[in-house]
Amino acid sequence: MRNLSLTIIGMLMLFASCKDDPKPKPKGFLALEYPEPEYEIVDFGCPYTFEKNKIASISESRNKVPCWINLDYKLLNGSIFITYQPVKNNLDSLLADAQKLPLQHTIKADAIEGDIYTNEYHNTYGMFYEVDGDAASQAQFYLTDSTDHFITGSVYFNSLPNYDSIIPAASYLKKDIRHLMESLKFK
Repeated sequence: MRNLSLTIIGMLMLFASCKDDPKPKPKGFLALEYPEPEYEIVDFGCPYTFEKNKIASISESRNKVPCWINLDYKLLNGSIFITYQPVKNNLDSLLADAQKLPLQHTIKADAIEGDIYTNEYHNTYGMFYEVDGDAASQAQFYLTDSTDHFITGSVYFNSLPNYDSIIPAASYLKKDIRHLMESLKFK
């Protein structure tokens, strides 16, 4: 009787364990959604103004140089670092430095694409660089009026660069940089 019970239990376990072969789960993609941007004018006593996304907060640069600021995006765990320098017969060196900066990321970058930016209405000219790959910065820009003012900006995330993970946040910040560039006015 005991053997019969063990046999029946064994057969039940055997039948219960017979299911379809296990299948790997399909690859999942992170679906991050960020709020639709709402912009506000920023004027904090520097020789320039622009519109920033309301989800970004302004903080001083670690260097504590006047008119150098960070736009901190806590929701995206990233920042846009903005620097300002007056032009004093040094436009060539400012341009050379700003154009070298994206090239520092060529070791890790898959591609770096630069777009010329011109806004004759606001008298601003510059470049916008998009960096693809595991580089430290995913976007950089500079703007000048060619006579008195020069601004640079770079996107950085507070994590190790993993391009696949930060694509949504990087795309969001690239759009904000373009809006910043379009709305920037020198005083």
